[in-house]
Amino acid sequence: MIRNLIFDVGDVLVEYRWFEMLTRDYGLSEAEAKRIGEEMFDNEIWVQGLDGGRLSLEEAIHQYELKYPDDVDVMGWFLRNGEQMAVKRPEVWDKVAALKENGYKIYLLSNYSEELFHVHTKGAKFLDVLDGGVVSYQVHALKPDREIYEILLEKYSLKAEECLFFDDRMDNVEGAKKAGIQAIQVTSREMLNETLDEMLTK
Repeated sequence: MIRNLIFDVGDVLVEYRWFEMLTRDYGLSEAEAKRIGEEMFDNEIWVQGLDGGRLSLEEAIHQYELKYPDDVDVMGWFLRNGEQMAVKRPEVWDKVAALKENGYKIYLLSNYSEELFHVHTKGAKFLDVLDGGVVSYQVHALKPDREIYEILLEKYSLKAEECLFFDDRMDNVEGAKKAGIQAIQVTSREMLNETLDEMLTK
């Protein structure tokens, strides 16, 4: 029986509009935005540095400058304007709150840097209904590694078989399953809303 719902943040509880930020807001072409995104996100500076809680934003910008001197202006702008990255999903937050009222325990499990996590979740109503959570920067561990799932389970004395995890990335879904947690890949905002609605009608 599922008693605990575990949510990722980016592209689950909030929408992550990095591509639109680089194209519409900054003015890059789609090809340039894709290249910059790959340079930033598929990089140990972002993964181990920012999400791993080992670098501040300014330290990361300095590391990017050393590696990509021609692109550091846009990367610095992107990281220093984090409030433009995230779009609220208030109807999702309302459903999460309703599920809490129905008896589910609500947890977070997300890969995030400390500074961007606080910027992206500022004023988010889902924070008010949480029973707990683990964010990667806090524990220097990252999804999809099994360690971070087990940290969450142990911290709150949760049974893996009683948990259901929502994440937009298949590798993180598979990581949860390896830890014994049931998991669903969130492929769209609409799909998530439909899934939560179904749970509310049970």
